[in-house]
Amino acid sequence: MSTKNEHHSVPLGVLLKREMENEKTEKPDIIYGQANQSKKGEDFTLLKTECQRVLGDGVTTFSVFALFDGHNGSAAAIYSKENLLNNILGAIPSDLSRDEWIAALPRALVSGFVKTDKDFQEKAQTSGTTVTFAIVDGWVITVASVGDSRCILESAEGVVYYLSADHRLECNEEERERITASGGEVGRLNAGGGAEIGPLRCWPGGLCLSRSIGDMDIGEFIVPVPYVKQVKVC
Repeated sequence: MSTKNEHHSVPLGVLLKREMENEKTEKPDIIYGQANQSKKGEDFTLLKTECQRVLGDGVTTFSVFALFDGHNGSAAAIYSKENLLNNILGAIPSDLSRDEWIAALPRALVSGFVKTDKDFQEKAQTSGTTVTFAIVDGWVITVASVGDSRCILESAEGVVYYLSADHRLECNEEERERITASGGEVGRLNAGGGAEIGPLRCWPGGLCLSRSIGDMDIGEFIVPVPYVKQVKVC
């Protein structure tokens, strides 16, 4: 029981969700920003809104947000930033409806990552990069990731969802098992005298990640196939 003057607080996220449900908004407004501190000049972002599924119609739009955390040089991160989106879109037939286009995204993301890695390795450069790539179309978010750059979604109810996988060997037992089953080795850096230091790494090469784009000097155990997750947030 409550009195007339008693007030109950309601989280802002819940109020916003109620308002959106009442208005039946088909496409949310996207507010975005970025902040970064790149010590070695190897990290890059891609932010593109109003991308068109059908060129020239100005209606069928989606947004792209991506992070490329390079290592051993910036070449792989720059190449991925400049080519990955086109490779993803090139893997999707042009005559699909919106629902069909969204359904085709997960497979297209995998194809785009693999093609980008293959094309970059033909350049014979040894750098590599993590990639976390998010496509927002209406209320549907599709994320593909290799490496350890995280994508996190907080719902209107305050629940946190992880939309990316962590491919750091230190914390991913499944990836450690995949590498050893394929003939690779996982271990720490040998500092001599039996002492081991630092995070778990893949040998040969010594990379602490199990998936990336580039890293041709590491060998076949580091793969570009991304973890993909698609969610509808409303």
